[in-house]
Parts: sequence; structure tokens; C-alpha cells
Amino acid sequence: MAATLVVLVVAALCLGEPRLGPAAVLDALRDPAHPQHVAVTEARLPRAVLGVLAGLGLAVAGLLMQDALHNQVAGPELLGVSSGAAVVTAAVVVLALPVPLAALPYLALVGALVAGVLVLLAIGGSTRDPDQVVLVGAAVSAACAGLVVAIVGLGTEGNVVVLFRYLLGSLAARGWDHVEVVLPWVVVGVAVAVLLRRRVAALALGDVAATGLGVPVVRTRLTALTVAAALAAAVASVCGPVAYVALLAPHVARRLLGSTSTARVLGLSGLVGAVLLVAADLGSRLVLYPVELPVGVATTLVGVPALVWTLARSRDAR
Repeated sequence: MAATLVVLVVAALCLGEPRLGPAAVLDALRDPAHPQHVAVTEARLPRAVLGVLAGLGLAVAGLLMQDALHNQVAGPELLGVSSGAAVVTAAVVVLALPVPLAALPYLALVGALVAGVLVLLAIGGSTRDPDQVVLVGAAVSAACAGLVVAIVGLGTEGNVVVLFRYLLGSLAARGWDHVEVVLPWVVVGVAVAVLLRRRVAALALGDVAATGLGVPVVRTRLTALTVAAALAAAVASVCGPVAYVALLAPHVARRLLGSTSTARVLGLSGLVGAVLLVAADLGSRLVLYPVELPVGVATTLVGVPALVWTLARSRDAR
């Protein structure tokens, strides 16, 4: 999986207009006087790095949510977390609020936490019925989408175009300043997830088993969900609510390892998330070239059938 990620990043640096070979990319990276130095170092490279960081963060967020809630279809997009973050970000853009880029993830986190709490309150703490979680999460996400539409209605024509791409999820026109915003959140969030991995693995066995193992269930669950919300909000504040990467990556990692243990799956899940998002972004750039699709379209086309299949399997298991 790591080798696949390296190949995809190299392809992301090479493909586009102009198309470069690996040797030319290396020359452009090393030589500031190279005619393609700016294109590679200021456009393609930060976009690829952001794809890796965002995919990693979303995958870890999805794994924490699924295991902490003991629900295999939990994810930022299904619990309204990404939509809540989108509402706040849309308001900042449309209303031209004087918010520094570095402060945007903090505001997005507030929106994400509010939406997530609303879902958990609506289902009354019962997180073991995937269908119920999906339905309530879809309702909260729809409400957030309605708020976004209302906010967009207050904006100008230029704002609408920018927000359209943002709300579908996009890595276009992202630079090193965006990478600098996401990087500390992903590093800290993943580090905390590593520290929590064994306790979250116990939660995946059920609350009774986790309590028997001496794990503080409520505190561990709240910490894991807060970390997951922070990761999803940081990514959403920069890239938009990229759908289904958080849902798919943990499932792919579990199948590849043949294990459901959070402690074992965490690292591979992050790699899978990075591969999924970088591959989706590369495909969205090239499929209809020179027209570029939002990356969220590509992830949704794969994620919706996967969600239906996962729900069917969980229903058969019951």
C-alpha cells in the first residue's frame, strides 16, 4: 500500500499540462530556474501532499468512529460531522468574516461537534443499529445542507462558484498554506489515535467487555469521537466535506489484514485513506481533461455502492 501511494504521488506530479517524466519532475524540484519549477513545487506537490494528509486524517477519523461507536457504517459524512463543518466554513466565505485561515479548523470543529452531538442525541445513545444511525445522520446532514444553501443565497456569483466546488470536496487551487493548516491537526490527531488504539479496540468488543478489561468506556468514547471530529473538521475546512473516504478505508484495511483490531488496522487504514484520496483526485483531474471534476464526486461514486453493500452485510449478520 505504501508503494502504491508513492506511485500515485509520482503520477500526480507527472501528469497534467504540461506532462512531465519522473526525471523532469526531479529536475524541476531541484532547480529553481527550471521552467516547470513553479508548476511542480507550488501547484502539483502541495496538492499531492494535501491529498495524503487529508486521506490519512479521514481514514483515522472513520476508524475511530466505527470502533468507538461499535458501528461499521459510522463516519463523518453519515454522522453529520462533515456537513456541520461545511456550514461554518460556508458562512465564513460568504459573509466574508475576518477569520484567518489557520483559525478556520477551530470554527469548523465547533460546527462538526454540534452536528455530531445532534445525531447522537436523536438516536438516544443507541449506536448499534446501522440503519437508524444512517437515517438520523442523513436527516442532520440534509438540515445542514439546507443551511448551506440558505447561506449561499446571500453570496455573490463568485462565491457560489467557489462554494460549489468546496461543498463537493476539492483539492484544486490548494497550496502550501493549506497544507500548513491541516498538517498539525493530522499529526496530533493521529498521535492521539495511536495512544488510544488499544482502548478503542476494547470498545469495539462492546461496552460490557471493555468495562471488564478496565477501560473507562464513556471517557474513551468521548475522546475518540472528539479526535475523529477534529480530524474531519480540519480536512473539511480546507478541502470541503470529501465523502466516503472515512467509511471505506477502515473496511479495506480490515479485509487486507484479515483483522478487526483497531490496534492492528490503524496504520494500514491511514495508508489506504491516503491512497483512495490521491487516486480519486488524480482520476478527477484526468477523466474529463481539461475539465476537472471535484474529488468528492469520484469518492461518492465509489462510496455509495460500498455503503449499500456494507448495510446489506450488517443486516444479514443480524
